[in-house]
Amino acid sequence: MTLSASERLRRFYDQFSGGDNVLIIIDADPDAIASAMAVKRLLWRKVTDVTISNINIIKRPDNIAMVRLLKISLTHIDKVDEKQFNRFVVVDSQPNHNEIFARFKFDVIIDHHPETGSEASLTDIRPEYGANASIMTEYLRAAKIKPSLKLATGLFHAIKTDTGNFERETIIEDTRAFHFLFRHVNIHLVRKIEQTDLKLDFLEYFKSALCNMRKRKNRIFVHLGIVVNPDICVLIADFFMRINSVNWSIVSGLYENKLIIVFRNNGLCRNAGKVAKESFGNIGSAGGHKSMARAEISIEALNKIADHKNDKKLLKWIINQIEKRAGKK
Repeated sequence: MTLSASERLRRFYDQFSGGDNVLIIIDADPDAIASAMAVKRLLWRKVTDVTISNINIIKRPDNIAMVRLLKISLTHIDKVDEKQFNRFVVVDSQPNHNEIFARFKFDVIIDHHPETGSEASLTDIRPEYGANASIMTEYLRAAKIKPSLKLATGLFHAIKTDTGNFERETIIEDTRAFHFLFRHVNIHLVRKIEQTDLKLDFLEYFKSALCNMRKRKNRIFVHLGIVVNPDICVLIADFFMRINSVNWSIVSGLYENKLIIVFRNNGLCRNAGKVAKESFGNIGSAGGHKSMARAEISIEALNKIADHKNDKKLLKWIINQIEKRAGKK
């Protein structure tokens, strides 16, 4: 049975009382951050206190800009005294998505990823939605809450990010949430957040990529060696897709004892997620969407089949893996 928005809201509020201290735990990215902001607003004046805690270190410049510009208060999980809280909420994730989540017994789970058998007093998991922020916008509307400029901007940015500006699979509810938020958003703040995606020290990786890239027909391959942040691979892969003759961009780097491989294509070629899985799924985790995908291989597993200390040899191995398993088209 499909529940109405008002019934979902009633069930949500039933989980809390005035004396509660609530901890919202997130794997911080735009969708998770904005969703947590929405939960905090829903509980304003209905509980004693609400804290948002991130389990990860926020490193992407645009995510750092989002937190700074929207003045979002986050407390890293390592600095949280769990005993001070009696209600626990997770949004945009589920308990078995990360071992840190598994430490908590959640009262509320709200997510848009596929169901993984999560248990809580209240679970609202809707994998058909393109963004968890769309679900949270429905809660706000059911509560007749007009979102503040900062909350609306965060949710708006989250929907744009998780749907890839509606280039990924979405449903009409995502569009409705987007249109509703547009009336309350600061579009200049959104643009500022979106455009803050580079640090000055990232430029050296662009220089390395341009000098060492390998072009095979309409594919660009780059291996960056050791990177300080795997998002650099994403930025460079996206950069090469702006070249009109490039249909595929595959960029790799070594980060925290893993080989990270980022795939991008123009959406007209083979499914990037399938190519990633066919090429590297037997030695690591790999998958994704039609036009974007990712593979991660531990150095321990990689050392059995390739030399990770030799950048040229490692790039050649990556190219061979992709062309051998996925074909050369």
